[in-house]
Amino acid sequence: MAEFTERELSDTICLFDVDNTLTPAMRNVEIEMVQILTKLREKCVIGFLGGSNLVKITNQLGGSLDLILNSFDYAFAENGLTAFRLGLPIETQSFINFLGEDRYKKLVNFCLHYIADIDLPIKRGTFIEYRTGMVNISPIGRNASIEERNIFEDYDKKFGIRSSFVEKLKEEFSDCGLVFSIGGQISFDVFPLGWDKTYALRHIEADNFKNIHFFGDKTFEVSVMIAHRRS
Repeated sequence: MAEFTERELSDTICLFDVDNTLTPAMRNVEIEMVQILTKLREKCVIGFLGGSNLVKITNQLGGSLDLILNSFDYAFAENGLTAFRLGLPIETQSFINFLGEDRYKKLVNFCLHYIADIDLPIKRGTFIEYRTGMVNISPIGRNASIEERNIFEDYDKKFGIRSSFVEKLKEEFSDCGLVFSIGGQISFDVFPLGWDKTYALRHIEADNFKNIHFFGDKTFEVSVMIAHRRS
């Protein structure tokens, strides 16, 4: 905490989701947001907390890892499984090490077979994206354009494609300690229980912040979990 004593609100940290909060989904940060964050950092401690990997977040927030690590006090990619404090790495965890290669292969095979049998108006590519601390699964494929994402989002709202997919996975992998979280327009995340965005809280406990504010476009469940962990 000593590094933050010059801030007016040194006991307060503001953490920001990336997609649809700091940036439009899958797009780059705008200069107005950069200016707001710079002013806010003069008042309190700030950090980003995104689900994507560090490469994607870096591209969205300025294109340079050094730039974003110097612009935020805390940097959390993949829900905090890749973490930095004042530019220095904290730790990295692995989804495969948690699950094991055999179970991971079973999960991937099940998802690919399931996606192959879904009749969608559009299918593109990259249906399963492995990240260090999770896998991201997209029935339409992450290579879909923005227009195609919008089409799938409307289709999913009508027919519940992702929610039905998640229910099948919960049945098939009920003994694996996994959580399935639907978010964004086209995909859902799969990660070990406790490896959601509240995972990042363990990295800031030593600084004993009195106030922790999280800003995101879908915050209800996360807010409850943060409040429970701090109580």
